[in-house]
Amino acid sequence: MIRVHSLILIWLVTPSLVIAQAKSDKTEYFNQSVADSNPLRTEQARELDEYIKTIAADRSRFQKLFKPDYSSPQAFEKSALPLRKAFSDSIGYPPPGKRPAKPATFQQIGEDAIGVYYRAMIPILPGVHSEGIYIVPKSAQGKTPLIISMHGGGGSPEVALFNGGSNYNDMVRGAVKQGYLVYAPQHLFRVEGYPKDIRRQIDDRMRLIGTSITAVEIAKITFALDELMKRPEVDSKRIGMVGLSYGGYYAQVTPAIDTRIKVSVASCYFGVQEGRYAESELSVPSDFRFMNRLTLFNDADLVALICPRALQIQAGSKDRASHRETGKMIAPRAALFYQKLNLSDRFEHVIFEGGHEFDDASAWAFVKKHL
Repeated sequence: MIRVHSLILIWLVTPSLVIAQAKSDKTEYFNQSVADSNPLRTEQARELDEYIKTIAADRSRFQKLFKPDYSSPQAFEKSALPLRKAFSDSIGYPPPGKRPAKPATFQQIGEDAIGVYYRAMIPILPGVHSEGIYIVPKSAQGKTPLIISMHGGGGSPEVALFNGGSNYNDMVRGAVKQGYLVYAPQHLFRVEGYPKDIRRQIDDRMRLIGTSITAVEIAKITFALDELMKRPEVDSKRIGMVGLSYGGYYAQVTPAIDTRIKVSVASCYFGVQEGRYAESELSVPSDFRFMNRLTLFNDADLVALICPRALQIQAGSKDRASHRETGKMIAPRAALFYQKLNLSDRFEHVIFEGGHEFDDASAWAFVKKHL
């Protein structure tokens, strides 16, 4: 009987709890139009926009990282080591993966009055080759200086070399005519059978594995140099580099990483991304948007990683303003590194009469002087 009464009591109490709960659901809660807080979200966007601009303009991080020692060229290079490591870390250099043990191959593809042409295939990463054209001048005798000749966006060694060289002019054969060995590597741009944005896609995927297209393409030069410098005809102490447009970018970032490159000519690139960033940050191609690109590693500051080695910057007087004007503005800051070491002749900023092209006359005179 006690158990039955308990069940009846529970049955009688439970409906009252349900009724009480139903009444509480009708409580009036505080409400406000969602649109009323729209100004707060607008303010948040404004704050973050201003924050980005503030940090981009702040030089204190760079000054803390890089404390130049101008007492001697050797001391300066040593003081730049933390900046070089930070730059390497920023782009993911060296790329991960064990270097292949397979030998490089050099297959002769042609010959003319000035040189012998080879197709070079140099393993650098698992399943990855540095591929390009290697040229030995017929005038070469004994150990000979080597020039890395880097094509631009959408180009190739063949475009820069054959049928007049297009806007590259004599950027490849000119080196051979000067008596230099040449390695002209291929970088990734337009590829048959792949999407037009294959470069961006590959770069995005590379960042997911801890590296970048910039780091890998630098490795396609620097790792290739490891093999090229073993060749009996190569003077390993006399390595130079030239590049146009995108190749001008690599003629800046590669010697910033690899101090074996003693002289470099970067044509029609210097300051381009800084100019684009000032107009619209995201107009900068994605592979240029590596970590701290414009706070620690803008074009003028990266010159600190090339100095005291020789660097010539070229820009065409008839090229687009974006490929010239910002470079003119920031070049004096880059030149200061050399001036403070009393090595002003090792840095040149040349505005030549021409468009988006390689200026042979100033380039080869500069290379001859410093290589």
